[in-house]
Amino acid sequence: MTEPDDLLHSTAVDLRLATFRLARRLRRERAVDTLSDAHFAVLACLRSGRLPIGTLAQRERVSAPTMSNTVDALAEAGLVIRVPAEDDRRRVYIEITDAGTAIVTATVHKRDAALADALAEFDFSDTQLRTLREAAALMRKVAER
Repeated sequence: MTEPDDLLHSTAVDLRLATFRLARRLRRERAVDTLSDAHFAVLACLRSGRLPIGTLAQRERVSAPTMSNTVDALAEAGLVIRVPAEDDRRRVYIEITDAGTAIVTATVHKRDAALADALAEFDFSDTQLRTLREAAALMRKVAER
């Protein structure tokens, strides 16, 4: 590898390790301990509006039958409901309930607070915090490609 390739590779390795460790730490912060990460991800996805099971499956990169099982569990828990499409009763949308929204909101707040507390432990300077914000924007750009 050339020097720029080495820098790119080592940066990728460092980011992967840091991201996985941070994600693992944040996933432990939940409003409801019985809710799996997969179930939480579906609820979070539905916050932007109702979706058909097929679209949910694509977004979460699982099969339609797997997503159907996930939706069944969430519906049984009262966190989502099935809503028939107005134009085609054979088509069904999945919609988050108020209880589901409350869990997502509480979990997000809990995770944000945990991360803010972790950052506060290091007494980062304003410059370092701005650098972290810039890095977060770059990471989001890579994640959304």
